[in-house]
Amino acid sequence: MKLNALRDFLAVAERGSVRAAARQLRLSQPAMTRSIQELEKELGAELFERRTRGVALTPMGEVFLRRAQALRSEMRRAQDEIDQLKGKLHGHLRICLSSGAHMALLPQALRPFRQRYPDVTLEIIDAVLPRIERELLDGTLDLYIGPSYDDVSTELTVEKLFDNQRVVLARKGHPLAGATSLAQLVGAEWVTTSVTHRAEDELSPVFERLGLPAPRMVVQGHSALTFFLSVAYSDLLMMLPVQWLQSPPFNSLLVRVPVREPLWAPPICIVRRSGLPLTPAGEYFCDMTRRAAAHQEALAVAALRA
Repeated sequence: MKLNALRDFLAVAERGSVRAAARQLRLSQPAMTRSIQELEKELGAELFERRTRGVALTPMGEVFLRRAQALRSEMRRAQDEIDQLKGKLHGHLRICLSSGAHMALLPQALRPFRQRYPDVTLEIIDAVLPRIERELLDGTLDLYIGPSYDDVSTELTVEKLFDNQRVVLARKGHPLAGATSLAQLVGAEWVTTSVTHRAEDELSPVFERLGLPAPRMVVQGHSALTFFLSVAYSDLLMMLPVQWLQSPPFNSLLVRVPVREPLWAPPICIVRRSGLPLTPAGEYFCDMTRRAAAHQEALAVAALRA
């Protein structure tokens, strides 16, 4: 199988059109069509369904797309690794950080990383593990830093950086801002962070342990901006990592609801594929993240005592 055929397939799959893919790669449309037809013949399967406007992947095409994307990522990673071992400082690193990891670790890790690898392009995604686990497994994502969970795939390696805690956050002036127990928040509406595969598994166990009714979850967010705007401009409440208390501009519009119950959060971890090394740049980013994490537990305790 020729690498050019994989390149052409990926371009068509991602653009949804043979014509657009040909234009992107500066090929003629007949040449692109021949390339796809030869690939389909070699695989013995139809990869695209031809439509009036563009093309769509068949079920076989969907399967092949995941493998092709993984192969492209590995080829890119292999080239980056060889170049970096030869002393060249360019490349590409695609990582995912949760909101807590963004606030707790990225500010301290980014500067030294950029000093060491000024020409490596960082692609950073704001999400939590259930949303991107498949991308870690298929190799299209280099690593994840954020809360993990117990039943993570055995094909992934989980390295704990530090234990974490959560706080209940509300907008300034919220009618429940002075609540001192979760029992006083039973009637509230909540935003969830999607840190668990099922939204109800994030907060319900906390309330159930206290014999309280399950909280009413009305918004499931997937980014820090969604969390912030949902809480700052409504009466919704949210349990978020304690780092939100330390991070402007969020701490200028949000207040901690001083409930007395301890609200433990899943530990912040580095999650990566088992048995496959990162590039030198990826390893260095992990090292800078570990260094930043060394200070976080003390900061978290200080914030909770403030």
